Parts: sequence; structure tokens; C-alpha cells
Amino acid sequence: MAGVISSRFADSHPLRLFPTLVWRAELADDVRTRVNASVLKTVGELRRSLPPLETGQGWQSKQDLHEREPFTEFVACVNATVAEALDFLRVGHEGARITACWVNVLAPGRAHGAHSHPNNFLSGVYYVQTQEGADTINFHDPRIQTGVIRPPVTELTAENTDQVVVKVKTGTLLIFPAWLQHSVDANESEKERISVSFNIMFSSYTERMSKPLWEGTNPAVRRAGNARGCPPHQP
Repeated sequence: MAGVISSRFADSHPLRLFPTLVWRAELADDVRTRVNASVLKTVGELRRSLPPLETGQGWQSKQDLHEREPFTEFVACVNATVAEALDFLRVGHEGARITACWVNVLAPGRAHGAHSHPNNFLSGVYYVQTQEGADTINFHDPRIQTGVIRPPVTELTAENTDQVVVKVKTGTLLIFPAWLQHSVDANESEKERISVSFNIMFSSYTERMSKPLWEGTNPAVRRAGNARGCPPHQP
């Protein structure tokens, strides 16, 4: 088939449209050491009066850790990575901030089902303690319509899969669209898996960014600085 294509066409190749992006950063050794020590100390303090987790159990902290002094350097790392992501996307904004930040502890045997993080633009996770058997995260295809027809494939590739498994390690920081469903397989190691999750939203979303992307009654007129939009509602 390849020979037929090459002889009939000057060029033939796929176009990758509407990509779903995940940003990955690895903390420098000294930064990772300090951030992890702060996180583990906080976890120890928060769980001081709680019994150890049993097999199959999990624990999540309150969602205000980004407001605590021990997380100052962690927040700085998140903000730097978010700035890079928004710059790459050419997003015009007046600032973005963490809206929630919490620790996840998964004991051996514990999984975390598929979910997303509503009411935010970006979400992320940082890995404090991972090891073999507890070092992956799954991202699920957001295009639910692709499940209407599922022909067999001769080889599983990034172009035909409905799930991408990303391998992580201690010190890995991932940021991704908040709408992107993700899950965590059961912890198959003998130690706890510890991570920090967070959400990101634009600081001035309701004041500046949530306005309609059109002006007046002419759908051809768009707000300056934004090429995307939709026509006004017609009663």
C-alpha cells in the first residue's frame, strides 16, 4: 500500500489537530529535597493523631496547603511551571493562582478512579514519594465519541489508544487541563505513595475574562485580542 501511495501522491501525511498537552517538569535535586522535606513534615503533623493507613486505604488532607508557609517553595515551583504553560499556549491573562492544594497518600492496594477537576483551567500533581509499582498516572481520551466504533488494532500506538500511561518519579511535577480525566492504578508497592495535587484558575476570570467573545449584535465583530468566539444568542 505504501508503494501505491508514494507513486500517486507527491506527499501524504497526517495532521495532528487539537492536541491535549501535559507539561512535565523535574525539580532540581536541592529543590526537590527541600520541598519533599516540607511536605513530609506537614503530612506527619496532620496525621499525628490518626492511625496508620491499612492496605487499600487512602487519605487526603484539607485543600489549603498552598496558604501555609512550609509550602512556599512548592508554590513557587508550581507558579513557574504554570507561567511556562500559559506562555506556550499564548494565553492572555492578568495572573493565575492556586485555588486548592492537598496531599494524597495511597497505601498499598489503593487506587484512585478516573476523575477531573471542575471549575479550574489547569490542574496538576507533584510526586513526593513514588517507587516501582506506584509510579504511574493514567490520562484518558477526552473524546468520548471515539468509543462509538472500536475496530481492532494491529499495534497499540499513541494515535489509536484511549489511555496514556505516564511514568513518574519522585520530584516529577505534571500540569494538565483541569477537564482531562485521569486515574491512578492500585499501589502495587509495599510503601505509601505520596503526592500533592493542586488546581489553577485565572485571578481575574470573573472580572475580565468571562465576558462574551462578541460585541453588539454583529457576530462578525469579536472582542479585541481574541480570535475565538461564538455568535450572540438568538431568542
